[in-house]
Amino acid sequence: MGKNDFLTPKAIANRIKAKGLQKLRWYCQMCQKQCRDENGFKCHCMSESHQRQMQIFGENPHRIVEGYSEEFENTFLDMMRRSHRFSRVAATVVYNEYIHDRHHVHMNSTQWATLTEFVKYLGRTGKCKVEETPKGWFITYIDRDSETIFKEKMKNKRLRADLAEEEKQEREIQKQIEKAEQLLTNVRNVDSEKENNEVTMEPASKELKMDGGVKIGFVLGSKTNVSKEKGETSTRLVFEENEEKERKNAKNKENGNLGKSGKSALEELMKEEEKAKERSNRKDYWLCEGIIVKVMSKTLAEKGYYKQKGVVRKVIDKYVGEIEMLENKHVLRVDQEELETVIPQIGGLVRIINGAYRGSNARLLGVDTEKFCAKVQLEKGIYDGRVLKAVEYEDICKLA
Repeated sequence: MGKNDFLTPKAIANRIKAKGLQKLRWYCQMCQKQCRDENGFKCHCMSESHQRQMQIFGENPHRIVEGYSEEFENTFLDMMRRSHRFSRVAATVVYNEYIHDRHHVHMNSTQWATLTEFVKYLGRTGKCKVEETPKGWFITYIDRDSETIFKEKMKNKRLRADLAEEEKQEREIQKQIEKAEQLLTNVRNVDSEKENNEVTMEPASKELKMDGGVKIGFVLGSKTNVSKEKGETSTRLVFEENEEKERKNAKNKENGNLGKSGKSALEELMKEEEKAKERSNRKDYWLCEGIIVKVMSKTLAEKGYYKQKGVVRKVIDKYVGEIEMLENKHVLRVDQEELETVIPQIGGLVRIINGAYRGSNARLLGVDTEKFCAKVQLEKGIYDGRVLKAVEYEDICKLA
């Protein structure tokens, strides 16, 4: 068996020692050789092969360093895109995953001396969103893939089209309500004009005046005939008064019926509007950004997240949300089936997350614990001030 044979104890011990990661300062990127200690690195630097590589490096050092820096950056961002594409993660976690491969480009061969400088560079160039916290640097990958951007644009376009269609429908319903109100006022105005134009006819006495100012009245028939005529005129006047009273009562009844029909027409239009909005806005997904939810996943109970509250920072594929916990600021990715809405105190702001008024902000006025519903008042928009008396708990959620 030779001195440096593969199966000698020394060779096996050397392979065991070289299996794990070694110190960065004892690695030579030009020769791609890792030394275990300072003495070994010194001996390597004095070797002939290292001297040849350093001559090549001395001819164009900037180009070689830029090449290593570009390779390091591209590999780091590729790992971010594959493993942490939609999440906020600590920079040290990503770096430890990156150096897990022994044949990676080491940082001592790049233009960045420390991980902090590299993270700041990613933030300046807009390739990642960088945040400095007491627990260290956190980064979030900014997806600039052409396909992803195209999908995002199409999604925003569909949302704008849906909002425009909904606003158009609301305007049409509002026009119908205004027409019904105008028709009702016109009918009332016509009835009032008819009542004012009615004139009571009074019998006129005919007199003959002479030149001297003497008035002469002509009476034909006997006294009995005159008395009969007086009786007839009095009975005629009584009957005329009764007929006028009957006509007025009939008109009042008609006006009352028209008022009721107008009100019922308005109520029907309002109900149709509510039904149409309910059909169009009732979805099987309800997550949206900016609301506070409660984590109900029992699989996360071991890590202390069960029944803990957090803010929805991002919605992924409509059904999955990135939740930033309120206590420790950790970011979790949880499905909406494992989340629950949060009801604030009376007077607090809520977001309507499902139903006819989906996406509107409202203020909580009261809670009915027996029927599991709440009373809210809409704020801003077309329906500002409208009060909804029976909104289910699942359709509203506390705003952050």
